[in-house]
Amino acid sequence: MLQTNNKLQKIKGDASFRSFYRKISLNKKSIIVFASKEKKKNLLIYDAINSLLIKNKVLAPKLYSEDYKKNSIEIEDFGDDSVFSLLKKNKSKREILYKKSIDLLGEIQKIKQNQSENFKGKTYKIPIYNNTKLFDEANLFYKWYAKKYVKKNKLTQFQANLKKQIKFLLIHLQSKEKIFVHRDFHVSNLMKYKKKIGVIDSQDALIGNRAYDLASLIDDVRFKTDKIFKDKIYHYYLKLNKKRVNEAILLNDFEILSILRNMKIIGIFTRLAVRDKKEQYLKLIPYAWKLIELRISNNKKFSELKSLLDLNFSKKIRNQK
Repeated sequence: MLQTNNKLQKIKGDASFRSFYRKISLNKKSIIVFASKEKKKNLLIYDAINSLLIKNKVLAPKLYSEDYKKNSIEIEDFGDDSVFSLLKKNKSKREILYKKSIDLLGEIQKIKQNQSENFKGKTYKIPIYNNTKLFDEANLFYKWYAKKYVKKNKLTQFQANLKKQIKFLLIHLQSKEKIFVHRDFHVSNLMKYKKKIGVIDSQDALIGNRAYDLASLIDDVRFKTDKIFKDKIYHYYLKLNKKRVNEAILLNDFEILSILRNMKIIGIFTRLAVRDKKEQYLKLIPYAWKLIELRISNNKKFSELKSLLDLNFSKKIRNQK
C-alpha cells in the first residue's frame, strides 16, 4: 500500500510500534497506518473496535482499504486538531472541550456489544479488563521504575509490599458493572473533526469499570488542570449519569483506578525511555506523581501505600525527568 504515486507525508507517531503517513491525493486525505510489530492488535483489532464505535454513532476513523500482507491499513484522516492541541492554543475553551469529551465518553459507555468483525470477516470479542490485567499494568511501576531507585538490599521487600498494596486496592474496587473502556481516553486521542469530537487509538479497548476512562481524562498527565477544575468536570459527568451510577462507588473506583493508572504510566514512560529510547515521555513523570499524591491523600484506605511510596521515593526522585 505504501508503494503509491500519491504524496505521503510521515506524521508524528505515538508510544506504540506503529508509524503513520498522511496520504494526499487530489480528492482526499487519508492516513496510512503501518505496523509490522503487534500487527494483529494495531491493524485487525483497531479496525474491529473502530467499526463497533462507528456502528454506535461514535466518531472514529473509517477504514478505506487494507493491505494486511504488507502490514498496513488506510483510514480516514481526522486532521491535526486534537483536544490537546486545541487546549494548548486556547485555554479559555478548556471547560467546553472537556465537557464535550465527557459527552463523547457518555456515548461510548452506552455501547452494549462486546464483539465486532474486522476487515478479514473474523469476529473479535473484546476481552474483560479483569484484576489480573490491572495488577500486571500497575506492576510495571515496579518492573521499570522502582528498580532504578529502590536500593538493591530493599528491593525484594519493597516488591512484596507493593504487590500486597496493589492487590488490596483491586479488592476494594466496588462496581460490578462491566462496560466498554477505551483505555487510553485522554486529550491527545480525542480529535475535533467535522465540528464534533471523535476518538482514535482504540485498539486497546476492553470491557471493564466505567471509572477508568473518566480517570484517564480527568487525571491525565498530558494537560495540567487544578483540583477545582477536575472536580467540576467530574461533577459534570455525575450529572449526566445520575441514573446510571452510585456516587460513592464511582468515587471509590475513580480514586483507586487513577492511582493504579498513574503508577502504570510511570512504569510505561520509564520503559519507553529505557527500552525504546523515547526519552520525551520522562518529562511527564513528575506530574504523574502529583496526580498520585492528589488521590492518595483523599482516603485512609490508601495510607499504607502512601507510606510505602513516601519511604522509598523522595520529592527529589519524584521530580526527576
